[in-house]
Amino acid sequence: MRKADFEELVRDAVEQLPDDFLAIMRNVDVQVRRWPTRRQLRHAALDDGDTLLGLYEGVPVTDRGGNYNMVLPDIITVFQGPIEGLSSTKEEIVKQVRETVTHEVAHYFGISDAELEEWGVA
Repeated sequence: MRKADFEELVRDAVEQLPDDFLAIMRNVDVQVRRWPTRRQLRHAALDDGDTLLGLYEGVPVTDRGGNYNMVLPDIITVFQGPIEGLSSTKEEIVKQVRETVTHEVAHYFGISDAELEEWGVA
């Protein structure tokens, strides 16, 4: 899939987030990259057999104190290559992009992987 088409899927996934979430999301940039860097892979601390589909890098909203200002934007990165590699159809890509964006936005709001698993959405 062309990168521009994949980026459109990511934009659509962000726009489909609940309005309440979008209204309070500040200082976060959503990006598309073909593959994660070695640094991103190390930072993600994956278990054997896991694939990095997306990554949140920043300070979760729940950890921001009164002095949180004048900082660079948090970054949510969605990785096109791994998502396409796990998907057989465009519909599967769309679904995986939506799930990945939702997962990384949850991290922005301070929700851990353990909590997502507990809720059945990880």
